[in-house]
Amino acid sequence: MAIAKAERLMNLALCLLGTRRPLTKRELRASIEAYLEVGGGSGRGGEDAFNRMFERDKDDLRELGLVIETVENLEGEIAYQARRDSNRLPPVALDAEEAAALTLAAKVWQQARLAGAASGALQKLRAAGMPLADTGADDPYGGHSALEPRIPVREAAFEPLMLACRDRRPVTFAYRKSNAARPETRHVEPWTLECWRGHWYLAGHDRDRGAERVFRLSRITGPVRSRAGAYTAEVPDHVTVRETVERWAGEIATATARIRLRQGAGYPLRARASEVRDAGDGWDELEIPYGHGLDAWLVEFGPDVVVLEPAELRADVVDRLRAVAKG
Repeated sequence: MAIAKAERLMNLALCLLGTRRPLTKRELRASIEAYLEVGGGSGRGGEDAFNRMFERDKDDLRELGLVIETVENLEGEIAYQARRDSNRLPPVALDAEEAAALTLAAKVWQQARLAGAASGALQKLRAAGMPLADTGADDPYGGHSALEPRIPVREAAFEPLMLACRDRRPVTFAYRKSNAARPETRHVEPWTLECWRGHWYLAGHDRDRGAERVFRLSRITGPVRSRAGAYTAEVPDHVTVRETVERWAGEIATATARIRLRQGAGYPLRARASEVRDAGDGWDELEIPYGHGLDAWLVEFGPDVVVLEPAELRADVVDRLRAVAKG
């Protein structure tokens, strides 16, 4: 089956690349034997089966990088063509430092679903003569790189959201806020995915609220579903999106909070503290930067943390703990 599909995709790609004018689905079906055999080749059932197969094949070729143009011919029919000038890349030239950086970047995704794509990209560059290293004898670091970066991706929502960000497709998913007992449906125009403090976040435009929002992937429950239609809000530049995630993830401090922390606990909080004092009875008093998202972080330390001030932070932490207690 895999060989048959590969052959069908190759024939479709050759037809689209070799034609001098856009071809309709009817013409493509007549030119490719595998399409003629679908559903018996005639009747409504066969036509529907062919349409579904053709749309999947077209999407697969685009996923592989083939640029397929859709136009309307003189008869008003939709036709397709993959022009050679649109699918020809200029020669790739990398120096030793750039090649090493690409190899290192590919290692980052070894634990994620992108591992296959990263490995395939390196193989293509090596076939083109690029001086890319393997992890074996040809490694410029002698097979023992000083850096072994990893980006763990455990959330099932990562891959569909990554593809939606790339293709600019609206999505819908069930999302449970940290202070909510049950998830609610969110309709989002995804912008980008960012990783902060080991957690993945999605930044995008929340259609229901009409504003930008940031969602932690670990709080997405159930499947991520794509929706048809164009974006309704302008996508900001990447730097602005990174600042938005940083702010919502609690990385940008706008004030100072004072907390009590049980001695021997909360080392990440101690690392961020600007001042630590012994409060007696097995507790320390800390002053830490206070920004959006700090309440959600403090809740993770449970009974080892008590918020002293500000009052609004204390109230937010109490609300979250009550929501957790209610299940």
